[in-house]
Amino acid sequence: MNIFIAVINNAIAELRADEAWHCAKVLRNKAGDKINVIDGIGNFYDAELISVNEKKCEARITSPPKVQKQKDYYLHIAIAPTKNIDRIEWFVEKAVEIGVNEITFLRCKNSERTVIKTDRIIKIIESAVKQSLQAYIPKINELSEFKSVLENNSDIKLIAHCFDERKTTLKDLDLKNKKTIVLIGPEGDFTLEEVKQAQDKNFRTLSLGENRLRTETAGLYVCNALSLL
Repeated sequence: MNIFIAVINNAIAELRADEAWHCAKVLRNKAGDKINVIDGIGNFYDAELISVNEKKCEARITSPPKVQKQKDYYLHIAIAPTKNIDRIEWFVEKAVEIGVNEITFLRCKNSERTVIKTDRIIKIIESAVKQSLQAYIPKINELSEFKSVLENNSDIKLIAHCFDERKTTLKDLDLKNKKTIVLIGPEGDFTLEEVKQAQDKNFRTLSLGENRLRTETAGLYVCNALSLL
């Protein structure tokens, strides 16, 4: 059964315009058909369509909400978008499927991409949420300057880079019930100055193993490692 994103008002679910078009035009649903609905903040609903057209669809909620169990950690990945946009879009899709709470795109000194279409990223996120049968839609932030992200107030603050120094591993950290932000640099890595700026803001250096990883691989490594830990 297909899942749709909707605004819930009392016992009525109103599908967004793009979801309504997909429901009516692509899937050819009709009044009386049963659908599944999510509100984006953690709730699943069973519903029955009561009105269907390409611009607006409404459904009657037919059962109490089922709440998606939340992970016992909060992961915020701040990552520099890659020159090849397909690679960062792939990261976003897979990170959402595995489990990420928030994504920020970084503009760093060595960044090769300084523009990103957030609207397209949001569509990828929402598609991944529905495909992986989740009810929470992760938060997405606009492209941000590196220095501004350093002001983040997460409980655990980490930066992954390729410079040779003593590094913390994820298994050494107590991540349970805490907010964690991890900075992932561009294809040319962070500069030494950026690393020092982050350390001055209490970011610890994070090891991602002995192999040098591509930007999108590093981001996905963190999502998977936290999920397993």
